[in-house]
Amino acid sequence: MIQPLFNWRTGLAIIAIAIVSGTIFYSQYLAGKIAMDERQRVEQWVEAGKLLIHDSTGISDKLVSIIIAENKTIPIIVTDENGRILDHVNLDSALAQDKGYVQQKVKEFRSQNQPIEWVNPLKSGEKNIYYYGHTSLLNQVRNYPLVQLLIVSLFIIITITALTTSFRSSQNQVWAGMAKETAHQLGTPLSSIQGWVEMLKENPDNEKIVQEMEKDVNRLKLVSDRFGKIGSSPQLEPHDIVTQVASMVEYMRKRAAGKVQLVFNTNNIEKLNVKISPPLFDWVIENLLKNALDAMEGKGNITIYLQQNATSVIIDITDTGKGIARQNIRKVFKPGFTTKKRGWGLGLSLSKRIIEQYHKGQLFVKDSEVGKGTTFRIVLIK
Repeated sequence: MIQPLFNWRTGLAIIAIAIVSGTIFYSQYLAGKIAMDERQRVEQWVEAGKLLIHDSTGISDKLVSIIIAENKTIPIIVTDENGRILDHVNLDSALAQDKGYVQQKVKEFRSQNQPIEWVNPLKSGEKNIYYYGHTSLLNQVRNYPLVQLLIVSLFIIITITALTTSFRSSQNQVWAGMAKETAHQLGTPLSSIQGWVEMLKENPDNEKIVQEMEKDVNRLKLVSDRFGKIGSSPQLEPHDIVTQVASMVEYMRKRAAGKVQLVFNTNNIEKLNVKISPPLFDWVIENLLKNALDAMEGKGNITIYLQQNATSVIIDITDTGKGIARQNIRKVFKPGFTTKKRGWGLGLSLSKRIIEQYHKGQLFVKDSEVGKGTTFRIVLIK
């Protein structure tokens, strides 16, 4: 299910890069053509000015006037060789009254285009320098790739968001459907087994067998109840989190093999009510403790530390096991990921779903170091 989504993202990224790259090259080509055209128009404007000075017959006045008047877009500033402003056209008339503004424009134009120089023979060889800037059309063409990149990026973000939402919705439906079907399939044989247990109770000689069978039946009922609640929206009710965690710690302590020590540090909190679904919350604690026990390999310490602040209840489960490699920390909650020889890799994924989707809290790896251990943190809304 994850691979197709990855392919969609890769395909969209390649298409976006191709579109933007093509647009950038073409825009640069157009910008170059426009820049050449503008320089030719400025050169014509300068030559028209020269002709106006040299032609004393007045024959070319009309042609010169047309050339000069046609320039309504290219901003030009004329200075002498000492930088004194002689003339300017197509600047903001209000701002151009400020000499500082015009001087700033000279610096800007000098950085944009190579100025055109002309020696005025009527003024003892005085040199006039023509600085010109970019037109709004040229700026728009050069900025167009950025605008297009923004639009394409927005399109990709919306598309990926829609695909991800659709993917998660389908995944949630699969999870809920599997959970409901599992609970349903367990229900029929479980009812039958309960009937057989009741029949066995009629014979006093079966007392020990009945006790053990009832434990297993109760365990199966708990599993069925958990799957049933995953397949629907569980009702959250206030429960004492201290008692809830303590009972699961005691349950796992009896099943801890070897020299594994489980310590529950309540931080002097005697009672703390939090809205939870007890069967599902117990399942999370059980999964985290089982993972810790598997990482211990028969010896070490597991510490469950409870604390609270103004808005949250925090439960840290720390083991002194083999730890998690840094490259695997982001993968541990993905369905199917496991480093064990046996297992489906669903425990942590289920636990994260239970805490974050049903309890609106957080479950994450607080820290981990290979060879030293791992700390998982649960954050619940107080």
